[in-house]
Amino acid sequence: MALLQQQKQEIISSYQVHETDTGSADVQVAMLTERINRLSGHLKTNKKDHSSRRGLLKMIGQRKSLLAYIQAGDNARYRALITKLGIRG
Repeated sequence: MALLQQQKQEIISSYQVHETDTGSADVQVAMLTERINRLSGHLKTNKKDHSSRRGLLKMIGQRKSLLAYIQAGDNARYRALITKLGIRG
Protein backbone atom coordinates (compact mmCIF):
# COMPACT_ATOMS: atom_id res chain seq x y z
CA MET A 1 0.00 0.00 0.00
CA ALA A 2 2.99 2.33 0.17
CA LEU A 3 3.42 5.04 -2.42
CA LEU A 4 6.25 4.75 -4.91
CA GLN A 5 9.00 7.36 -4.86
CA GLN A 6 7.91 8.80 -8.21
CA GLN A 7 4.33 9.21 -6.98
CA LYS A 8 5.56 10.93 -3.82
CA GLN A 9 7.64 13.35 -5.88
CA GLU A 10 4.62 14.20 -8.06
CA ILE A 11 2.47 14.89 -4.99
CA ILE A 12 5.19 16.97 -3.34
CA SER A 13 5.80 19.03 -6.47
CA SER A 14 2.10 19.80 -6.94
CA TYR A 15 1.33 20.71 -3.30
CA GLN A 16 4.58 22.26 -2.00
CA VAL A 17 4.40 25.75 -0.57
CA HIS A 18 7.94 26.77 -1.59
CA GLU A 19 10.80 25.32 -3.61
CA THR A 20 12.42 23.14 -0.91
CA ASP A 21 9.19 22.15 0.85
CA THR A 22 8.76 18.42 1.45
CA GLY A 23 6.93 18.23 4.76
CA SER A 24 4.49 21.10 5.13
CA ALA A 25 0.98 20.39 6.33
CA ASP A 26 -0.36 20.77 2.77
CA VAL A 27 2.00 18.08 1.45
CA GLN A 28 1.24 15.79 4.39
CA VAL A 29 -2.52 16.12 3.80
CA ALA A 30 -2.06 15.36 0.09
CA MET A 31 0.04 12.26 0.88
CA LEU A 32 -2.45 11.03 3.44
CA THR A 33 -5.32 11.59 1.02
CA GLU A 34 -3.59 9.48 -1.63
CA ARG A 35 -2.92 6.68 0.87
CA ILE A 36 -6.50 6.87 2.18
CA ASN A 37 -7.90 6.59 -1.34
CA ARG A 38 -5.73 3.54 -2.10
CA LEU A 39 -6.59 1.84 1.16
CA SER A 40 -10.30 2.51 0.67
CA GLY A 41 -10.13 0.68 -2.64
CA HIS A 42 -8.34 -2.22 -0.96
CA LEU A 43 -10.99 -2.44 1.75
CA LYS A 44 -13.80 -2.55 -0.82
CA THR A 45 -12.43 -5.86 -2.10
CA ASN A 46 -11.17 -7.18 1.26
CA LYS A 47 -14.03 -6.49 3.63
CA LYS A 48 -12.64 -8.56 6.52
CA ASP A 49 -9.24 -6.85 6.68
CA HIS A 50 -9.83 -5.24 10.06
CA SER A 51 -6.22 -4.28 10.77
CA SER A 52 -6.08 -2.23 7.57
CA ARG A 53 -9.41 -0.66 8.47
CA ARG A 54 -7.93 0.45 11.79
CA GLY A 55 -4.94 1.96 9.99
CA LEU A 56 -7.32 3.76 7.65
CA LEU A 57 -9.20 5.28 10.57
CA LYS A 58 -5.93 6.43 12.13
CA MET A 59 -4.88 8.08 8.87
CA ILE A 60 -8.25 9.81 8.58
CA GLY A 61 -7.87 11.16 12.12
CA GLN A 62 -4.36 12.40 11.39
CA ARG A 63 -5.53 14.12 8.20
CA LYS A 64 -8.41 15.69 10.11
CA SER A 65 -6.07 17.18 12.70
CA LEU A 66 -3.71 18.52 10.01
CA LEU A 67 -6.66 20.10 8.20
CA ALA A 68 -7.79 21.72 11.47
CA TYR A 69 -4.27 23.13 11.88
CA ILE A 70 -4.31 24.59 8.37
CA GLN A 71 -7.80 26.02 8.85
CA ALA A 72 -6.82 27.73 12.10
CA GLY A 73 -3.83 29.37 10.40
CA ASP A 74 -5.23 30.39 7.02
CA ASN A 75 -8.83 29.70 6.03
CA ALA A 76 -8.30 30.61 2.36
CA ARG A 77 -5.42 28.13 2.07
CA TYR A 78 -7.61 25.49 3.74
CA ARG A 79 -10.46 26.09 1.26
CA ALA A 80 -8.07 25.94 -1.71
CA LEU A 81 -6.52 22.69 -0.46
CA ILE A 82 -9.77 20.82 0.13
CA THR A 83 -11.10 22.01 -3.23
CA LYS A 84 -7.92 20.82 -5.00
CA LEU A 85 -8.03 17.45 -3.24
CA GLY A 86 -11.80 17.09 -3.55
CA ILE A 87 -12.23 15.71 -0.04
CA ARG A 88 -15.22 17.67 1.22
CA GLY A 89 -18.52 18.57 -0.41
